[in-house]
Amino acid sequence: MLAVVAVPANVGYLLLALLIGGESAGIPLPGETALVAAAALASQGKLDIALVVGVAAAAAIVGDNIGYLIGRRGLRWIAEHPAPWARHTVRLIARGEVFFTRHGGKTVFFGRWLPVLRITAAWLAGAHRMPWRRFALFNALGGVCWATTVGVLAYVVGQSAGSLVSAFGLLGVAGVTVSVAGHLILRRLERRSASGDVDR
Repeated sequence: MLAVVAVPANVGYLLLALLIGGESAGIPLPGETALVAAAALASQGKLDIALVVGVAAAAAIVGDNIGYLIGRRGLRWIAEHPAPWARHTVRLIARGEVFFTRHGGKTVFFGRWLPVLRITAAWLAGAHRMPWRRFALFNALGGVCWATTVGVLAYVVGQSAGSLVSAFGLLGVAGVTVSVAGHLILRRLERRSASGDVDR
């Protein structure tokens, strides 16, 4: 967070992209913290909130796709490589594939708001062979919605002189709104996917 504050605006956007992209690819970096810090700076006129949200969304999507490839080509090979525990890992992979067949879209979408899944969801989707087109759809939706909600909320709270209580209230309302809207969108998309309208 302090790193984003300390650098010029043009470098700040690049740093924001690297932190979010790296975190999304599976590196434990403070990507969301960087987004909150950049949005707060935008509320002070030091950055542009539209660019902050756009950079964050793009970095999240690109990073997740890198993580997906790592999971599909790297983790899968490691898990299936001959070893004393190979039988157990193959069994876990099979269970994971069943889970991602049923709930992969929700996991990829909502994982953007959860600290652990934000780093691992793309790897898991790749390792469990979630179809890329399906992954790309829910990943893009999640990346855009996450960057917009977190970025705009941090921007609004950064402008506000209200108390922490009001800030937590705003975040709570936003969280409920995102959850309900996301659930409805995902249900509709998954029904379309099941009927063959969305490529698997």
